[in-house]
Amino acid sequence: MQSYCTFVRMRSAKNMQKVVFQDLGQMEYQAAWDYQEALLRENVRIKTEARQLAEAAATEGLQEQGAANSGRAQNIGTAHHLLLVEHPPVYTLGKSGHMENILIGEQRMRERGVQFFRTNRGGDITYHGPGQLVGYPILDLEKFYTDIGLYLRNLEEVTIQVLGEYGIRGDRSPGETGVWIEPGVKGRERKICAIGVRCSRWITMHGFALNVNTDLSWFGDIIPCGIQHKQVTSMEKELGGAVDMGEVKAKWLRRFGAVFGVEVVGNEL
Repeated sequence: MQSYCTFVRMRSAKNMQKVVFQDLGQMEYQAAWDYQEALLRENVRIKTEARQLAEAAATEGLQEQGAANSGRAQNIGTAHHLLLVEHPPVYTLGKSGHMENILIGEQRMRERGVQFFRTNRGGDITYHGPGQLVGYPILDLEKFYTDIGLYLRNLEEVTIQVLGEYGIRGDRSPGETGVWIEPGVKGRERKICAIGVRCSRWITMHGFALNVNTDLSWFGDIIPCGIQHKQVTSMEKELGGAVDMGEVKAKWLRRFGAVFGVEVVGNEL
C-alpha cells in the first residue's frame, strides 16, 4: 500500500487542494450528520452534472470539448470540507455493527440522557460525547487518490503525529482501524481514536473520534467497536491531567494539512 509520505511528496508537485475548515463547537449528532449529508449530496450533484456534460459532448462527437468541460467542473466544482465538533452523549452504530454490542436498553439510555443512532458509516458501536474531538472530512478523493485504505491510514497518521507532540506513542493494530496505545502488549491494548467513514462517488463523510478529555465511563455500557477484552483510553488518562481542546484542534489541523498535502482555510481557532 502506498505510504502517506509518498502521497505528501506527490501532492507537493501539484497545485495544493484547499480544504474549508469549520469548527462547529458543540452540536447535536443528528444536526451534524444532516450537515455532512448536505455537503456530500452537493458534491455528488456537481460530479454527476460534469459527467453528464462530458457524455453529452462525446455523443455529439465533441470529445475534446467534453473532456475540457469535465476538467473545468472538477477544478471549480466539488469542494473539500473539514468539520470539527463535540457532541452531547450519543452512541452510534455502524452499518456493519451488531446490536448485541450495546449492553443497555432504551430505558437505561433515556435515564442516562444518551442518544442512539444507527448510521451509514463503517464500523461497529462507539460513543461520542463532551471532551472528545470528532472530525468529519468531506473530501473528493478523486482529486487525491481512489484508495479508501490509504485514506484511513492517513487519518490514523494525523492522530498518531498529534499524540506524538504530547509524548504519547500512538500506533496501529493489524486488522483494526483506529489509533491504539501498546497494541502489541497483551492485556494493555487500549484504543484512543476510533475511525469510521462512508464514501459515495469517492466523496467521504463521517470520520474520526479522538478521546481527549472524554468521560470513559460511557464506554462501559457498550463493547467499543465490537472488540472484546480491550480497553479504551484518552489523552487525559494517558497524561494524568486535562488537555486543552483548542490546542489539540490546532495541532490536528496542522498535521492534517501536512499529511494530506492540503491548505486548510476557514474559521480560525
